[in-house]
Amino acid sequence: MPLLLGPFVRLRSGLVLTWICLFSSGFTFIGGEHADTVTHPLPAAFSDLLPHFLLEPDDVYIVKNKPVTLTCRSTPATQIYFKCNSEWVHQDQHLIERDVDPATGLPVMQVKIDISRQQVEKIFGLEDYWCQCVAWSTTGTQKSQKAYVRIAYLRKNFEEEPLGKEVALDQEVLLRCHPPEGVPPAEVEWQRNEELIDPKTDPNFFITVDHNLIIKQARLADTGNYTCVAKNIVARRKSSSATVIVYVDGGWSEWSKWSPCGADCTMWRSRECTQPTPSTSGKDCQGLDLQSLNCTSEQCPQTASGAEDVALYVGIVAVALCLTLLLIILVLVYRRKKEGLDADVADSSILTTGFQPMGIKPTKPENSHLLTIQPDLTTTTTSYQGTLRSRHEITGKFSLSNGPLLEPLPNGSHTLHNGKLPSDPNDFMNRLSSQTYFKTLPRDNVNTSYGTFNFLGGRLTLPNTGISLLIPPEAIPRGKIYEIYLTIQKKEDMRLPLAGCQTLLSPVVSCGPPGVVLTRPVILTMDHCSDACLENWAIRLKKQSYEGTWEDVLQLGEEVVSEPYYCQLEAETCRVFTEQLGRFALVGESLSMAAAKRLKLLLFGPAYCSTLEYNIRIYCMDDTQDLLKEVMQMERQLGGRLIDEPHVLLFKDSYHNLRLSIHDMPQALWRSKLLTGYQEIPFYHIWSGSQQTLHCTFTLERQSLSTCDLTCTLCVWQVEGEGQSFTLDFNISKDIRPLDSDFLLMDNCTPALAGPSAFQIPYLIRQKICSSLDTTCPNGADWRLLAQRLKLDRHMSFFASKASPTSVILDLWETQHFHSGNLNQLAAVMAEIGKQEAMIFLVSDGEC
Repeated sequence: MPLLLGPFVRLRSGLVLTWICLFSSGFTFIGGEHADTVTHPLPAAFSDLLPHFLLEPDDVYIVKNKPVTLTCRSTPATQIYFKCNSEWVHQDQHLIERDVDPATGLPVMQVKIDISRQQVEKIFGLEDYWCQCVAWSTTGTQKSQKAYVRIAYLRKNFEEEPLGKEVALDQEVLLRCHPPEGVPPAEVEWQRNEELIDPKTDPNFFITVDHNLIIKQARLADTGNYTCVAKNIVARRKSSSATVIVYVDGGWSEWSKWSPCGADCTMWRSRECTQPTPSTSGKDCQGLDLQSLNCTSEQCPQTASGAEDVALYVGIVAVALCLTLLLIILVLVYRRKKEGLDADVADSSILTTGFQPMGIKPTKPENSHLLTIQPDLTTTTTSYQGTLRSRHEITGKFSLSNGPLLEPLPNGSHTLHNGKLPSDPNDFMNRLSSQTYFKTLPRDNVNTSYGTFNFLGGRLTLPNTGISLLIPPEAIPRGKIYEIYLTIQKKEDMRLPLAGCQTLLSPVVSCGPPGVVLTRPVILTMDHCSDACLENWAIRLKKQSYEGTWEDVLQLGEEVVSEPYYCQLEAETCRVFTEQLGRFALVGESLSMAAAKRLKLLLFGPAYCSTLEYNIRIYCMDDTQDLLKEVMQMERQLGGRLIDEPHVLLFKDSYHNLRLSIHDMPQALWRSKLLTGYQEIPFYHIWSGSQQTLHCTFTLERQSLSTCDLTCTLCVWQVEGEGQSFTLDFNISKDIRPLDSDFLLMDNCTPALAGPSAFQIPYLIRQKICSSLDTTCPNGADWRLLAQRLKLDRHMSFFASKASPTSVILDLWETQHFHSGNLNQLAAVMAEIGKQEAMIFLVSDGEC
């Protein structure tokens, strides 16, 4: 009896099925129209061997429209066929060659098939196209490895191109390059002035694993046009050229010897700017190239004195008297002006009582005496009143750099009474919007906060959005006063250039004015909607330039502590350290289909329904507080109310749309007026993150006006992915819950706080903590242990790069605990550090 091992295959006629039957002495094709018999007897000694492969098919790429060939060879084999994506390849598509191994006498079979681009494209996007070889012998079968067939391509546009730079001699240069997407992945090489750069022959160049070019020490010869070249088996792409200019700043040579003393009793010396000579747009030497000095009386040439000398001395005395009189007048004027200033900003009473807003008194947690300074009850200053100005203010309040200068805002300085800010927000926004850079600022006072700050710092908050700006003490230079704003940009007004798998993960936030001089980084806090799994994401912080273009200033996980930006990514919050104000957004690029965004589903119905129809609006939005606030405000205007608590859904980068459906309604009481089984939101509308209020509406109809109870199931799922279902059970007329009392965080904090009232840690206590912990201790009882206890040790290198690591740690602690004000935790951590450090905070009244 034959052993049935083979599959069904169809002959070219397409009418007859053929069975492959194997016998111990050969095999036979049996068909309804014809039959062919081929016999390849095996030697008896090898009749019980399984086939093994001498050649297995390998992965291949289809270039343009050229088909590829897969080859397979096996021994001892009586039959061999290919199957692709679990389906057998037609017999007529096989090219089979048979041979006998002269050494063993075993039969050897080789088979080839051609795969076309059209075959692969039929299943493109669903799964990879693969083929496998199956060989038979009289004993059994064996399968080869899978060979994957992919269509090769290389996109035209680089995901990141190198940017031109001007660098000083011997400075390190980093040129970034992210090649276009391609299969197989593109190889990258660099050119300078169209000539290939080879790091092996010139070790001053280094190409990183992520294709960036590093010039270790810039030389004058390194000036040129640099191009990133990406290539694979399909094409070769070149980026835009980036011009690198290596400049040399000038330097003085030695001073010459002093000249002999001249007739005017003066001697001279000079120097030249030639060590080195400035070149390639380098700066000239700063300072004088000629210096004079009065000679001693012994060195001066002797001249006769007379009436001319007497006149000279009389003139000198007269000038001196005039200058003395002018100085007395200036002192008197200065004292009178100083009487308008109630107290010196640096006075300790200001640190404890000045800038305190009326009616805003931070709560004092229990057992927080370790971090509390008792106020000096003998002081007569209870609040700061008067106009805050720089003592050296000459050219206006804004000191700007690295950008076009802003005109000083009209109406002079703003006055701060009892810690409160000016009460005319429209005037402030109109003045800001008149500046060129601020033309796109929203005039919505609800989403904008502003305040006037000095070296004591402060805080701006947009209530119920999760967005705030912490200005630490000493971030603003002493003697400067800045008027700073914080606002949300509407996404439809600020469309970021997103490409490929990129998506907007945060609101677009502006803080400014840009260009103000900061001596320490401020901290911008905003929500994000990623799943916070950095292995699945490439998350970048983008900043808009003065020209309006968006630039990558930071990639999370690849922070450089010397740069002016740093970021801490928490589960739902992003905290950005920045030394430059401007417009920021967080953009993510998925590295795999496992990357997911957090979506929030909000279900609304009408607060009052007097008709048979009842509409359920389901919003699908990024899980950030600012969007939640926006939808809540919009539904309040529409007369809607929440009918279920918000739900969080993970939306993956699988290119599949989101589907929603309602089931399990009592058919006798309710019916759906939807003509299809579900509603669908396109993948890109959700993934781009640029459409803020995506929603769909389900219209239900009740059979009678007396029907008020509604029970149903809402199903939400991504096509070919996991989904969620929620049970709704409510009364459409009796539920009168407030719109936002339960589900929207009622953040009643003041939008702007200036001075000590903006911080949980008193100013003097903060200074004592920093002076105690900034100094490195051999046993580790310093700022490093503080960071470890506060679970911030991932940022050790960033803290260590700052002049006062402790102050930066405390800044971050302030942003994380502004609402909770958990001083007990910080006091316990300080006590845990040990030695004398914890006792330093028992401050007496006299010390305050």
